[in-house]
Amino acid sequence: MAARSALASGGWTPWLYLAPALVVLGGLLVYPIYQLGLISFFQYTQAQVSGGEPTSFEGLANYAELFGDPQFWQVLLATVLFAAACVVSTLAVGCALAVLLTRVRAVPRLALMLAATGAWATPAVTGSTVWLFLFDPDFGPVNRMLGLGDHSWTYGRLSAFFLVLLEVVWCSFPFVMVTVYAGIRAVPGEVLEAACLDGASQWRIWRSVLAPILRPILVVVTIQSVIWDFKVFTQIYVMTGGGGIAGQNLVLNVYAYQQAFASSQYSLGSAIGVVMPPRPRPC
Repeated sequence: MAARSALASGGWTPWLYLAPALVVLGGLLVYPIYQLGLISFFQYTQAQVSGGEPTSFEGLANYAELFGDPQFWQVLLATVLFAAACVVSTLAVGCALAVLLTRVRAVPRLALMLAATGAWATPAVTGSTVWLFLFDPDFGPVNRMLGLGDHSWTYGRLSAFFLVLLEVVWCSFPFVMVTVYAGIRAVPGEVLEAACLDGASQWRIWRSVLAPILRPILVVVTIQSVIWDFKVFTQIYVMTGGGGIAGQNLVLNVYAYQQAFASSQYSLGSAIGVVMPPRPRPC
């Protein structure tokens, strides 16, 4: 009776409209996640895929093997540090350019917005390939401009991570820039004029006026950046050739790919996927 009365009063009407989308999302998201978790509890390698050996229940053995592998903890630490550097750099560049957009005239502002949109719309594989060419030791213009000769940016661990960081920031800062710029434009002009009349510098206006007002927006873009940068795969895989020399540039996504597909340890790769958060698509 209660359900019928809620339905008659229109309380379930929104859910009825959402039902088709929820069914589709359930099939596309819930079921794969369920399969991912299920496989992580079994021994599932190429032998089981081909039908040569039966699948056996392993319980938490895959997780014990994963957490007992020193390489996993090294990759996890590298992933956290790399993601933190990407997040801080992306927020710094995006916020700085957002403030710049409020200081320039219409034509430069439009040009900067179009350039940023182009970087944002560029596929990750294409952008990574272009950045590899720019820093190529033989034909890249960056080495020629800096007089570095045939220096290889992808040979050293830190320089390779730095090169990937530049590409990640390049394709990620437009989201932060556009979002923060929209927030700044929504701030009442009287507030900024009062701060200027009080003699506040641009940095003081940002730190004491704009940042507190834009805190909800900054929280959103920070959370999005953390999720995106923690799950970087394409840039690392393309620019370092699958994780760098002897795996020195591995991050968790690439490490999971190597375990699951390169080594055919699908159950171990699934265990890595379970301990990683879900990922929306950044760029």
